[in-house]
Amino acid sequence: MNIPENLKYTKDHEWVRIEGDVATVGITDFAQGELGDIVYVEIETEGETLDIEEVFGSVEAVKTVSDLFMPLSGEIIEFNEELESSPETVNSDAYNDGWMVKIKLSNVEEVEGLLDATAYSALIG
Repeated sequence: MNIPENLKYTKDHEWVRIEGDVATVGITDFAQGELGDIVYVEIETEGETLDIEEVFGSVEAVKTVSDLFMPLSGEIIEFNEELESSPETVNSDAYNDGWMVKIKLSNVEEVEGLLDATAYSALIG
């Protein structure tokens, strides 16, 4: 299981890379493995400001559809448009090219509530 030490995680199986007041967000290797082959990523909230834990989009796999939850409050400033034509990138490269959105953070202090790699490893057992 790939759980990079330099990222933060949520109980909803999203990863977060913090760079200043911008967070890049995707789903974890564990999550993509549980979902199976991803066929569609839907993000219709670009340009919107959402609160922590609000739904910002969904991931559709062959077996199921799963909501995506905001790991931190802020404005969705960018969507990874490569996922429109190649959603399977989330399966093959969850932590790099498979990123989903970038968020301009409203409250940087919320980062303290995220899990580190050790805590996320314990969560998924």
